[in-house]
Amino acid sequence: MRKLKNIFFVLIFSVIVLNSSNSAEKSPPFLETKWTFKGLFGKFDRASLQRGYQVYTEVCASCHSMKYLTYRNLAEKGGPEFSEAEAKAIAASFEVTDGPDSTGEMFVRTAKLSDKFVMPYANEQEAKAANGGAYPPDMSVLVKARKGGADYIYSLLLGYSEPPEGVELDDGVYYNKYMYGNKIKMPAPLSDDLIEYTDGTKATAEQMSKDVTNFLMWSAEPHLEQRHKTGFRVIAYLIILTVLVYFTMKKIWSRVEPKV
Repeated sequence: MRKLKNIFFVLIFSVIVLNSSNSAEKSPPFLETKWTFKGLFGKFDRASLQRGYQVYTEVCASCHSMKYLTYRNLAEKGGPEFSEAEAKAIAASFEVTDGPDSTGEMFVRTAKLSDKFVMPYANEQEAKAANGGAYPPDMSVLVKARKGGADYIYSLLLGYSEPPEGVELDDGVYYNKYMYGNKIKMPAPLSDDLIEYTDGTKATAEQMSKDVTNFLMWSAEPHLEQRHKTGFRVIAYLIILTVLVYFTMKKIWSRVEPKV
């Protein structure tokens, strides 16, 4: 009986090791890059956020929505911090359907700061029909919704390659070593000099991937900087409180005479 028990545990251990090695082969370590928002004092790079919005608008927005953002958010503190005039100009470059008017008809007007980002498709069915049956996910909180967060998104954008020998792909499917299952229906969205940055930054695939990931991280966690500040203040308060309690306790016990 004991021998059977030992054999059973050996088999279980072997399966775990094999699964671990297989998953390690399928999921290589994410690409490394320096994120300014990480750490206790982490902050978003404002220039990178503004460039990231440009990448989203010129590349991603044709398929992916960001339904939880309004144009006003682009001018708020802690985000890209466009000026109010710039945010209004950005909003004015889009049209939204509004209404009904006094006659009961819907109408099209220029977007305002209070409007949410314009959706690329009227509904989910239209989005699927335009993308071969695949629904492009909303990007508002995509970074927080994917295991690996910003590192995963950044790696995914740069992870396209030719499939290894023996791997066959259907039409309209691409190989990406960081994608779950390594198969993705979205073609590689970024390539060198795909856009021209307004601030003159060289638009390499790596730079655009980093900038748009920064922007997506902010959209998923817009209060990150405030949270970091609050956390630091709480830690500082607890340290001061601990020191005061320590000296208070020492003073109280100093009045107690030790027993001889």
